[in-house]
Amino acid sequence: MTAKRTARLAVLAAIPAALLGVAASAPVFAEEDTPAYQIDLEQLNDSGSKGTVLLSARGTELTVWIKSEGMVPGQPSAQHLHGSTEGHDFVCPDDSADTNGDGILNNTEATVHYGDINIALTVSGDTDAATSGLAVDRMPVADKEGKISYKRTIPVSQDVIDHIKDLHVVQHGIDKNGNDKYDFDGAGKSELDPKLPQEATAPTNCGEVKGAAVGSVPVGGIETGSGSSGAGGMSPGMLIGTAAAASATAAGVFVVTRRRIEATSRAAAAAETGGAA
Repeated sequence: MTAKRTARLAVLAAIPAALLGVAASAPVFAEEDTPAYQIDLEQLNDSGSKGTVLLSARGTELTVWIKSEGMVPGQPSAQHLHGSTEGHDFVCPDDSADTNGDGILNNTEATVHYGDINIALTVSGDTDAATSGLAVDRMPVADKEGKISYKRTIPVSQDVIDHIKDLHVVQHGIDKNGNDKYDFDGAGKSELDPKLPQEATAPTNCGEVKGAAVGSVPVGGIETGSGSSGAGGMSPGMLIGTAAAASATAAGVFVVTRRRIEATSRAAAAAETGGAA
């Protein structure tokens, strides 16, 4: 092996380890013309539930990513886009919405604030509010740790796309008596369907679209967040900035490394010929 090749390999081996971290951690994004919206899910009914949602629109197809925790382990969670596509202003409720004072914010009380179901976020089949709003058998089921990971692309109307910022994501299902299941002992019958326990239909969290659209969505899902932080404590816009910074860092490291290789190669070549570098 020549001195020139040996020197080049030595410099390549000395590339900062941080570069590998940058390359591995820089998020991959969808096409830039795909608008996306962030929603942070915050608890209702003292459920302890929280999560993050990203909505990505392409034409009249809507991709919904949800990651949440604090759900009832092993139980299905009805989840929906609530709100209006007619310009009405709805918001997530707080404890004061419990108008009958029974200590549980039921869905009827909460609907006054976050609006009727617009789209049922089922895992399969149709998403029509009338036929699938209470289709518990087609809703995501929390794992044994009470976490839900959901992703689905669904066809929607142009009205939904035009008014996406007026819609909210709500997940349902609480465990009032702490026995890790929905039952009638916890809070009685649901006011929506007496065949279902109130625990199964009461809202556990709610989130509103935050800020303006961003240009792209992380591929492969999102990390659970809480409060004002989403996607692993960073908004999609911040993630995009991080990716850009990571790319810039990587580019800078490669430029420096290339220059070091060239300089070392020149020195090695000079050593072989007995000339000056």
